[in-house]
Amino acid sequence: MKSLFLVGLGLSIIPSLLAVVPIGTSVLEYAGPAWSPYVVGALIGVLSMFTFYFSDKPLGASTGYARVAGMIGKLFAPKHTESLKYYQDNQPAVDWEVMVVFGAIVGAFLAAWQGGELTGEWVPAMWAARFGEDSLGLRLGAALLGGMFMAFGARLAGGCTSGHGISGTLQLSVGSWIAVISFFVGGIATAMLMYRI
Repeated sequence: MKSLFLVGLGLSIIPSLLAVVPIGTSVLEYAGPAWSPYVVGALIGVLSMFTFYFSDKPLGASTGYARVAGMIGKLFAPKHTESLKYYQDNQPAVDWEVMVVFGAIVGAFLAAWQGGELTGEWVPAMWAARFGEDSLGLRLGAALLGGMFMAFGARLAGGCTSGHGISGTLQLSVGSWIAVISFFVGGIATAMLMYRI
């Protein structure tokens, strides 16, 4: 079984790198300040395969957020939280899914720091050009509201961008492909409305 896993791992990484990397491009010598998207994409694929292999579960983040919400709910309203069917079936606890969310936050910080993109600015230039330099409150409100919509949508759709976009498409799930297409359509429509592109 392990040899089949290793063969699948090798067969999945090499063709995917060859398919997306333009001819003459070195994946390790990426010109941008950020990490090479080709190497990072391949590493996410490897992580997803290891997740399936060792836990027999798909890679995803929205369940981690639900577990954290349950832990917060147990602090402030323990009887109500324990009465909810979801938390009766899925006990709120720090598990590997919560650690994936923590790792994504730490990894994003390390990538920005190592790539020289850790700016510390609250209002990026593109946002300021569209909404003004003094629009921090609007930006924070939009981020909070957008995050709430994303969390609600992820739970409603049975998965988030990592659950559907990585694990679901890896399994050739039709529902996940529809979700990923919807992510792109929604993102493009939002960018066009917000930034008048």
